[in-house]
Amino acid sequence: MNKLLSICLLFMCGSMMAQSESNWFRSIQISPDGSEIVFTHKGDLYKVAASGGEAQQLTFHKAHDHKAVWSKDGKKLAFASDRYGNFDIFTMDSDGGAATRLTFHSNSEVPYSFSNDDAMVYFGAIRQDDSAHRQYPHRSQTELYSVAAGGGKVDMVFTFPVEDVNINAAGTQFLYHDKKGGEDYWRKHQNSSITRDIWLYDVAADTHTMITDTDTEARSPIFIDASTFYYLGEQDGTFNIYKKSMGGARADEQLTDYDMHPVRFLSYGGKTICYGYHGDIYTMQEGGQATKLEVKIKTQDIANNDKFISIRGGVNEMAVSPNGKEIAFIARGEVFVTSVNEAYTKRLTNTPERERFVTWGPEGKSVVYSSERNGKWSVYKSEITRKEEPFFYAATLIKETPVLENKKDNYLPKYSPDGKKLAYIEGRRSLKVIDLATNKETTLLTPDDLFHMSDGDKYFTWSPDSKWLLVEWDLLLNNSEVLLMAADGSKRVNLNDSGYYDYSPKWVNNGEQMLWFSNKNGLKSYATSGRSEVDVYSMFFTQESWDKFNLSKDDLKLQEEVKKELEKAKKAAEGEEDKKSKKKDKKKSKGDKESKENLLDFDWERMKDRTKRLTIHSSSLGDAVLSKGGDTLYYLSRFEDKMNLWSTNLRTKETKMVLKLGANFGSLEWDKKRKTLYLLSNGTISKLDLGKGSKKGVKIAGEMEFDVAAERKAIFDHVWIRTKAIFYHPDFHGIDWDLMKKEYEPIISQAGNSFEMTELLSEMLGELNVSHAGARYRGGRIDNADATASLGIFMDY
Repeated sequence: MNKLLSICLLFMCGSMMAQSESNWFRSIQISPDGSEIVFTHKGDLYKVAASGGEAQQLTFHKAHDHKAVWSKDGKKLAFASDRYGNFDIFTMDSDGGAATRLTFHSNSEVPYSFSNDDAMVYFGAIRQDDSAHRQYPHRSQTELYSVAAGGGKVDMVFTFPVEDVNINAAGTQFLYHDKKGGEDYWRKHQNSSITRDIWLYDVAADTHTMITDTDTEARSPIFIDASTFYYLGEQDGTFNIYKKSMGGARADEQLTDYDMHPVRFLSYGGKTICYGYHGDIYTMQEGGQATKLEVKIKTQDIANNDKFISIRGGVNEMAVSPNGKEIAFIARGEVFVTSVNEAYTKRLTNTPERERFVTWGPEGKSVVYSSERNGKWSVYKSEITRKEEPFFYAATLIKETPVLENKKDNYLPKYSPDGKKLAYIEGRRSLKVIDLATNKETTLLTPDDLFHMSDGDKYFTWSPDSKWLLVEWDLLLNNSEVLLMAADGSKRVNLNDSGYYDYSPKWVNNGEQMLWFSNKNGLKSYATSGRSEVDVYSMFFTQESWDKFNLSKDDLKLQEEVKKELEKAKKAAEGEEDKKSKKKDKKKSKGDKESKENLLDFDWERMKDRTKRLTIHSSSLGDAVLSKGGDTLYYLSRFEDKMNLWSTNLRTKETKMVLKLGANFGSLEWDKKRKTLYLLSNGTISKLDLGKGSKKGVKIAGEMEFDVAAERKAIFDHVWIRTKAIFYHPDFHGIDWDLMKKEYEPIISQAGNSFEMTELLSEMLGELNVSHAGARYRGGRIDNADATASLGIFMDY
């Protein structure tokens, strides 16, 4: 599990905390006779009397069990559980006992209803459409299937997206709501063309009739009798319960009148309406007042809330030390340093908040990073206390001190190569450089230049002479450019002006050249969606570097031989005394001479024309670097399923796969002397032997304290803080965001696992009525998880 503090959340734990009362009950369903209510709490199913009281725990599995529905006779429950790595359909006796698995597919499924005779279970799934249907099933739009309640063959019912199916007593009609798009289920206050509508399906006639047709949400219909039904609607801006006539002869009758949070999980049985509101369970009779149930739960934790966990992988950032002997990295939101040769690993931080943007300080004597503490991002550094301990991975005492800590967000720290300046992002939308000797600040880009989408969405890199920065300038959503900026703010040049995505520039060839990525020639992503293929390009800042690049292999070899001969002749002509004198003068003025030689010079008039596409094929690229001699490009590319390491000889254009990695993504980094190339992919760090085409893993042996409650609180705070800082509408669409924190923060302790935590965050974010906003959790990884075969067929059900 990572402390991934973003809207897209990937974390996992299985903790349950003992308590007497709770208020985050989910997937609430009343029995057909109205006597009992089943619900999910902290990942397990519970049952309580319709009048409230002490709840009975029905499942005791470490998996997440939810979405339970009753059989018509009230004797069985069907529910979804991720016991095999994804949500499958299970059934069990409503009084508890062993569960029977009904479905065996690696895509997740959720039950909607038993058939009228309890012989079948209807469920939503993403499988494969019927052979006669042209639509390819989309992950966000489940279709309807059925399976025998005792297990057996799965059949397709509808070849289009439906949800919350409800079947009448005779089995002759289905009520359901459609799903026109991929909007988050927990979004509220929506008014658009893709809001859900309710439909009626007549089994005998095989016809579908649209019952509602509005720009607001209408969902979760439930039969009352042959002519009327209940449903959840947002006509007044918040989900409430409505009663509707099938023929539409009467106006819809509103039964509840909540104005802040939505009504969820509507069900009906024995003349009793049951629903959830802000984590609590309510019942009511039509025309009567709603009653909040007092539910008591007695249980035990199924896992320790605090523990030490081992770190062997899960790396998502790395930075090679200047001495080439250590690597600083981020894993599970903490900063570690490890030896490149042995399994010596040291943890530098231990906070519930997430650390990011790790780098090395001047001369490799400190590890620098950012952390979101006390409601804002700040920059910190860790240093070794004892001088006799030269390596972080073996240090016994390490001291952390703030580098940039004030009332603003500060992150993405990067020291200049000479260690005299620090560039960083302030307030999420300003690029600044601070002179460490004088504390003078220079603002290179302001909020007028930069927009903000996520923490760390900016990119910049220092030149070797510490005078310039290459900056990825994402001014618009549909393109980005590369800026060359003087660190003192005196000059700013757009190097591309292309209208394409030009990004991630890198200084190469001692600063005389840059690499960058662009989709100029590859497959384009239109309207900021869809795939995009890119290439590696290079710009040459001097005529000399350009001329050298364009030499053929033979011409380059001849030039190098001539240069060697000239140097030999020059040395032979010099006398020993002359050499000694020059040696003294050279030593005396070495610092000044090196300073002058290392200053970069740009051919401002012509360098934009000296550009070259280095890759011979557009593809999905991960990263790219040049060899030490500058004649070979190494890059991570995906042409089919996974990403591998490729190389192109820039003089002969010979291109080949160097190493098969099978990576989802990756990054490459040379050590300072450009002798060893390191790869970060699939959460692990490797040293690459380019000659042999092999890799050797860098051993990691770390550990850290893990506090479930503290980490969840940090995740919640991050989502709320970030949203408050960057939300695009000044009045938060009319929502009091400070009040939302007060409303949802007390529930954090009641979220029993990652699924429930993401639902909580999605409910809070859903208040803002923003397209696609919400929290995500992909589920835990288990050994031997289901992996459905792809047979290369279209099914004729």
